[in-house]
Amino acid sequence: MAGNFWQSSHHQQWILDKQDLIRERQHDLKNLTEEEYQKIFMFFANVIQVLGEQLKLRQQVIATATVYFKRFYARNSLKCIDPLLLAPTCILLASKVEEFGVISNSRLITTCQTVIKNKFSYAYQQEFPYRTNHILECEFYLLENLDCCLIVYQPYRPLLQLIQDIGQEDQLLTLTWRLINDSLRTDVSLLYPPYQIAIGCLQIACVILQKELKAWFAELNVDMEKVQEIARAILNVFELWKSYDEKEIQGLLEKMPKPKPAPQR
Repeated sequence: MAGNFWQSSHHQQWILDKQDLIRERQHDLKNLTEEEYQKIFMFFANVIQVLGEQLKLRQQVIATATVYFKRFYARNSLKCIDPLLLAPTCILLASKVEEFGVISNSRLITTCQTVIKNKFSYAYQQEFPYRTNHILECEFYLLENLDCCLIVYQPYRPLLQLIQDIGQEDQLLTLTWRLINDSLRTDVSLLYPPYQIAIGCLQIACVILQKELKAWFAELNVDMEKVQEIARAILNVFELWKSYDEKEIQGLLEKMPKPKPAPQR
């Protein structure tokens, strides 16, 4: 693993420019509004989270899978691969990269079938349609699109260092950790380094818990404008959550650009 974020492929290839991100999405935004697009990604972040929890994965593995998912669609239209196929593929790849241990293919498929049926039946009337061969084929395509840049630096480690510097604050740590999980529903993992995301989430947590740490924040050698942008993106997703209704997801998935069916061999 690259020991230094600044020398890593994450920093050199996968901190994207916001304008490039917007431009790449234009094809999908012909079918969907910006808000609908964001809701679809919130939905699939939830799918990845629930699949990960059912498979008893660490949060780091779930976060890495979510970042792979977002990176793929940062460079590709939703019609390239069905997100319902890409989501478990990202989990499979992340579990290998994060050295969690191999998830057997049969267990992954069975978990997908159970989760879609029990937790997401409001979005899918049919059962999970994919099998092992689809996921393995999709994994090659995902690796190619990620350019084999598989090490993802997450904000959790910088957060632990920041909390240590502040002085052990369990309540602050727990809330900020949850805010970092929430940040996976936004684009911040594609646009900012993880330490800035950790600081942005910490800032929101301080406001919620009414902790006065202005002097401590002032001493940080960090671009506070970027930190504010991150905080705004996370607060915006909270606003979007208020209008997020499970009943509308099925309609959004039907409206979403779809892959053409493969020719029958």
